[in-house]
Amino acid sequence: MQWVARAELVAAVSNAGALGILTALTQPSPEDLRREIARVRDLTDRPFGVNLTFLPTLKPVPYIEYRDAIIESGVKIVETAGNNPHEHMPALKAAGVRVIHKCTTPRHARKAQDIGVDIVSIDGFECAGHVGENDIPGLILIPATVAQVTIPVIASGGFGDARGLVAALALGADGINMGTRFMCTQESPVHATIKEAITRSSETDTRLILRSLRNTSRVWRNALSGQVVELESGGAGIDRIGPLVAGAKGRAVYESGDVEGGIWTVGMIQGLIDDIPTCGDLVRRIVHDAHALVSGRLASLL
Repeated sequence: MQWVARAELVAAVSNAGALGILTALTQPSPEDLRREIARVRDLTDRPFGVNLTFLPTLKPVPYIEYRDAIIESGVKIVETAGNNPHEHMPALKAAGVRVIHKCTTPRHARKAQDIGVDIVSIDGFECAGHVGENDIPGLILIPATVAQVTIPVIASGGFGDARGLVAALALGADGINMGTRFMCTQESPVHATIKEAITRSSETDTRLILRSLRNTSRVWRNALSGQVVELESGGAGIDRIGPLVAGAKGRAVYESGDVEGGIWTVGMIQGLIDDIPTCGDLVRRIVHDAHALVSGRLASLL
């Protein structure tokens, strides 16, 4: 949810009864992150968390300073993703922080449990953004992970309605994580044109890029992402690909509404999204429909 999970959306998700997660690296500096955390608190008195993603970058990121900003701001839920967060675990645990680690294989989930994380969020191949390199869909990934860890499991990737929630619970997950679905809500800071494009898109309107660099990401299918794939097929390296996938271009897409203006992440769930509700209406609908599905159709099959 880079560039998307800002204070207004995070607070709206938490106020709706879910857990909003602020994206730390959307903020240009640790001090900016402190201010954004304060903004969330101005908008909600409900629990919320902060995501801190550790990935290879062309420009060094002051991860320790971002981590300390989170701790010193009193945030008690942190979602980590990307590289192994083991070096940050002592500081987080000493501060009483509950750590959710996002990963893409049961093996990584076991490792996360071993280093002391409290919850794993397991990302299926359907997800937006970083999908991992093993291409394991949620229907296999979720029960495989549940069978191999004893800590709670959140199902991520491909979730956006009650059917997905009920399916995830049946597979053994303790809850679901939604990114693209919340991106397409009234409170999302994304330009209205982008939200409308999502509602018109199908599950096939995404593309995998950066596979040759072992940093595979699912993004919207536009001309620029096609150009990246062509460059990769020709053996191009990060020196040629990097400028095309620069984060600033993705941010500009969300702000300007120009779907062709840069690389922007979106999940396959977009094929099941056909409206732009408020976060409150969305969460209430999912809970209501899940109850109806379990007590109605599923109960009738017993």
